[in-house]
Amino acid sequence: MTSPILDVPGAVPPPDGAPDQGVPWHFGDPFAEQRAAARKVAVVDRSNRELIAVTGPDRLGWLHLVISQHVTELADGAGTEALVLDSLGRVDAHMAVAHLDETVWLDTEPGASATGLRGGTQTLLSYLESMVFWSKVELRDATAERAVLSLLGPETDDLLASVVLPVPAAPYEVAGAEGVLVRRMPVGVDLLVPRDRLTHWWDRLAAGGARPMGSWGYEAFRVEAARARIGVDTDDRTIPHEVGWIGVAAHVAKGCYRGQETVSKVHNVGRPPRRMLLLHLDGSPEVQPETGDPVLLGERTVGRVGSVARHHELGPIALALVKYSVPLDAELLAGAEDRVVQAAIDPDSVPEATPGLGREAARRLRG
Repeated sequence: MTSPILDVPGAVPPPDGAPDQGVPWHFGDPFAEQRAAARKVAVVDRSNRELIAVTGPDRLGWLHLVISQHVTELADGAGTEALVLDSLGRVDAHMAVAHLDETVWLDTEPGASATGLRGGTQTLLSYLESMVFWSKVELRDATAERAVLSLLGPETDDLLASVVLPVPAAPYEVAGAEGVLVRRMPVGVDLLVPRDRLTHWWDRLAAGGARPMGSWGYEAFRVEAARARIGVDTDDRTIPHEVGWIGVAAHVAKGCYRGQETVSKVHNVGRPPRRMLLLHLDGSPEVQPETGDPVLLGERTVGRVGSVARHHELGPIALALVKYSVPLDAELLAGAEDRVVQAAIDPDSVPEATPGLGREAARRLRG
């Protein structure tokens, strides 16, 4: 679905192969757009995301059984993140969740209804539908109903107030006005606007002071914040612990759900096989690794490159899944063929180590 915002003067479409097709890549000066987002406020067209609406009296209890997050008591006006895992605990789907006015909105990556889940034969929507059984819930593809716009920057709250939209205070808090759902996220604020009024809201936000920014800039801030993106920063072996989704999108103490055994086991052991880290890349902008390229320590492959971005302050950066055993001060190489560059781990991106309940129990017994 191609966004009408691509017809806005200055909008540049993404190159072939970019993950965000159908929405602007930038508006002529991606670094100025990022600076505006860092200092004031920018608006990003993310209308390529797909949405599923879940209604019915059993919506929360039913969702609780099929996703990784604890949602039985998800209040009206609250949100979260959630996953669908396979039987081995590997990530099949990631979604942002918003609960408002007796409807749960699930917004997912573009292509969720095209690439499908593991094996490629079942979409996220069809999988959820197959799990309804006797529950009193209804699901529908809501992509044609609503579109996602995102605001980033320290003046976001002032802009929301100026266009008479609510200002959620805490992360994942959700509120609505004028047919728009406003949800604060760890990075920015998402607006779920009626799709037939997408251009109206884009113009209104821009007139209120938001600088248009493309997916180039949005991805740079996401990578800086070390927030994983499924299908880019994950592969077919990724488990939630490796990319920072434990607690955020996967609950470790709720009842049984598909893949829960792996989630619990690794949480208790306390050490996943890999961890997602931020890499600072050397080399010219024309020579950079691509998603899926290897990360090398000497001649040994120790990781996989995920998102690659050009940040207005940090320069070329990337997220990568790197083996847990790799020293944090290691001199790495990232890339393949003629696009291999030096890479260094950002120490501030290293997730806080958790001892693991099982390891701690064993240590105490030995003591």
